[in-house]
This record gives sequence, C-alpha cells and structure tokens, in this order.
Amino acid sequence: MTLKKTLAALSVATLPLTLAACGGDNSGSDSASGSGDGIVTVNGSEPQNPLIPANTNETGGGRIVDSIYAGLVYYDGDGEAQNELAESIEPNDDNTEFTVKLKESKFSDGSPVTAKNFVDAWNYAVANDQLNASFFANIKGFEEGVEKMEGLKVVDDHTFTIALNSPEQDFPAQLGYSAFYPLHESALEDMDAFGQNPIGNGPYKLSEWNHNQDATVVPNEEYKGGQTPQNDGIKFVFYASQDAAYADLLSGNLDVLDAVPDSAFDVYEADLGDRAVNQPTAIFQSFTLGENLEHYSGEEGVLRRQAISYAINREEITDTIFKGTRTPAKDFTSPVMPGYSEDIKGNEVLEYDPEKAKELWAEADKLNKWDNPTLEIAYNSDGGHKSWVDATTNSIKNTLGIEAVGAPYPDFKSLRDEVTNRTIKTAFRTGWQADYPSQANFLAPLYKTNGSSNDGDYTNPEFDKLLDEALTSTSEEDAIKKYTEAQEVLFKDLPAIPLWYSNATGGYSENVDNVVFSWKSQPVYYNITKK
Repeated sequence: MTLKKTLAALSVATLPLTLAACGGDNSGSDSASGSGDGIVTVNGSEPQNPLIPANTNETGGGRIVDSIYAGLVYYDGDGEAQNELAESIEPNDDNTEFTVKLKESKFSDGSPVTAKNFVDAWNYAVANDQLNASFFANIKGFEEGVEKMEGLKVVDDHTFTIALNSPEQDFPAQLGYSAFYPLHESALEDMDAFGQNPIGNGPYKLSEWNHNQDATVVPNEEYKGGQTPQNDGIKFVFYASQDAAYADLLSGNLDVLDAVPDSAFDVYEADLGDRAVNQPTAIFQSFTLGENLEHYSGEEGVLRRQAISYAINREEITDTIFKGTRTPAKDFTSPVMPGYSEDIKGNEVLEYDPEKAKELWAEADKLNKWDNPTLEIAYNSDGGHKSWVDATTNSIKNTLGIEAVGAPYPDFKSLRDEVTNRTIKTAFRTGWQADYPSQANFLAPLYKTNGSSNDGDYTNPEFDKLLDEALTSTSEEDAIKKYTEAQEVLFKDLPAIPLWYSNATGGYSENVDNVVFSWKSQPVYYNITKK
C-alpha cells in the first residue's frame, strides 16, 4: 500500500496458460462479467509493471503478486508472521546473520523451489535497480547495480545464509514482503516477458491477464503452504471508477469490494447490513510536494509546506466527505502499528489553524514572492479521490487566498508513471499500505534517502541516522523511541503532508462467505468461499 505501499494505501502460474496480452481499451471495466461458479470476483486495478515481486510497489500489481508467489513467511489476518517456505530462520547472537532452512516446495510448473531461487532473485533486484531494491540495503555487499551481494550464500538446495551490515531486530518479520519472494530460474532469461506470464509458487497461478480489464488467478496444484485456496480462483476486475465497482457489488456482479467510494459512505452500511466492513487498518494517506518544484525547496519550501498543512481542516473533511471512515493523522505511520503515539513533538502542524497558516505563508513570501498561478494536487480518477482532493484544495484556497485545484489523471498507472519517472510538475497524492507490521515499513521506504518509494526525493542525514539507530536496536522498545525521534525530524521538514488514516471500508455480496479483511485492509482472498 503502496501508496505501497504506495497507495495507497495498504500493500499480489504457469507458462502453458494463455494470456490475452492486450485485452480491452484503456478505460478500464465498467462492470464485472460473469465467471465460473467457484471464481470469486473482486475489484482491482491494472498493474503498473509486469508481475515481478521486487519491481512491484503498488496495490494493483501487489494484489496479484501476493496471490501467485509465496515467501519465507506470510502474514496472517492479524499481521503475525507465520513460516511459509521457511522451515526455520535462525539468527546469530547479535542479529547480524540469519540461517534460512527451506521446506520442500515447488513452483507451479512442478520444479523445486531452492535456496538459489531466493538468492538469484534478490541479487537480480539489486543488480537491475528494481523498485524494491532498497529493501536489501542492509545485506552485506549491497550497492546499486552490484551483480552479487556477498552477504548471500547458498549452502545447499534447502539452506542459505544472510549476513547484514548491522543488527536488525525485525529482519525475519520483513521476509514476508513481496520483495523477498523467490523467482523461477526462467525469469532471469527475460524478466519483462516472464512478468507477463509468470511461473509462481504461491496459492494461485495466473490464468489470464486482459490488460486494462481484468486478471484471473486459479489454485496452484503444487502449493502446499498455509494459505490454501477455499475457492476456484480470484478474478481481479479493473474498474474505471469505484462507483462502478460499488454498483456491481449491489447488483451481485461483484463478490468483494475493498474500497467503498466516498459517494456511498452515507449509505453503504445500510445497503449491505452485516456484509459491510469498517475497521482500522495500516493505511496512511498524504500528498507530496517535491522539492524540485518551484517555491518548495529550502527554507521557503519548509514554510510553505507548514502553511499548507495548517490550512487543511482535516476534522471537517473526514467528517463531511468520509463520514467517519477516516481519522485525522497524528503521525506518519498508523494507529495499528506497534509504538504508535498521538503526541509526537511537532505534530501540531497537523491542526487546522488559519491564522498560523497565513502567518507562515507571509513569511515565505518575504523570502520569495509566490507567483504560481495554481497549486494543483494530482490524483487518479479511478480511485475515488476527487471529493477529498476538492475539499482539501478548497480548504487551502479559502485559507491562504491562492488558487488550488485537483489535477485528475485517468488511472493509477498513468499517475504513477509520471511520479516514478519524475516528470510530474504538481503536488500529488501519496500514502502507504504497510507491507509488514512495523513503523520502519512506513518510514524507511517513504522518507529515507533513496528509499524505494521516496517519491519526493527527500533526504535528511539526521533522519537517516535515527532510522538506522532504530533498525539496529536490540529491543523493540528502544527502536520505537528512535522512530519517534525520527518522526520529529519529519514534522520539521514535512516531506509529505499527512492527511488521515484509512479504515478498511468494503463489503461483499450475498454470493460469498468467509470474507475477512486483514490488518492491512485487503480481503484474505484464499479464505473466501462461494455459496
């Protein structure tokens, strides 16, 4: 969640199967078509990239990647790490080296999953600077573009070792994230082609991918892990709007929806009754003003970010637009994370204070007179963001007396492509859906120098140092203290403007049972049964 997980928001095969490479047009689906009796239809979005775990950091691709691959551990519905392919992950005395022993398991084509499949995949991610390469940064020998990390050693087919540069107390818990999944040896021959039709090792295998329309996964007969599908497959339908998805849910053409559109917040619980979902989750939402934009660098940039933050009436927006399905942010993580605090020094900048906002804006004008015609916040139109963006820009406009508007993109992929390529010229919506239950998973990818999802290219040596100290702490208590200090730095710089935390707001049709939403707001797909 990306959102990574950029959100995003929260953050998922066999060769003989046929894929439609270019099905449909670029507008997405207006409704879900019929499917097999045991296939569960759920909402989704077109993946930004081919389905390669270490090169997927957004929720559209992440939903599918997490379904067709399996890692050393997986996270149950409560966010607890459970061994998946790992028989054991044993640390040395100071948490700088881990010995991994694998269970017997197979890819969907019947070939064995070996230690080499893990080591080769991780080395490839770093050598080719894939989007999640920074997750390997603490492994000895990590360096951008390096062919092989010296900290990875294959002992035998079922054993490998991981040597770290410094102690990392939560390292085993990280290993359920998709960046750490193994890859079939054929992937190394042509990664992009493989990602269009991957051979995975997860609960499901990819059956069909009709670009910009839908993708279907079916149970992987070779899978023997703890996430055994209770259905005949999952069909991810790529909707052009959340309203269309909600209409399909009500009509019985969609089985599960994991994001209710804001237009239905007033009525969805009445519409769905006990099939409605509204629960806390690990999603943080924000928007980012890159330092490369005019007026947002240096001291002027800090003042303008602070002024904009004070100009946003979060309480009013969460009450009026989201009808209690969002909670105004108090930090840069999530209330469901260990060590969360509402009382971090500097977080008063998240309060609505029009006078303070005007005062800071005037100070910034003394340094460099504001001459931009409009402050724009970019968002993807297929994600149900228009209402809150309009409310946020109106709050800024009415407080600061400047023009502020939303800048819609047709879909998530087109927005993310401009953000990733650093061609976007406006502020843009950002956020994160946790990959594993730790504050580090919010702070490191989003704000550490060269972090995998540091879309604003923020860098601050003090923040990096505090984060490193947290990651090398010998206890969770000590780590949490350092995370708090690191967030104090973020509240001075505001590399992103925190907005609110999301609840999981979804629902399901009368055609399915056993629908449970996990700690990171996504349905536990493999548990869902058809009636």
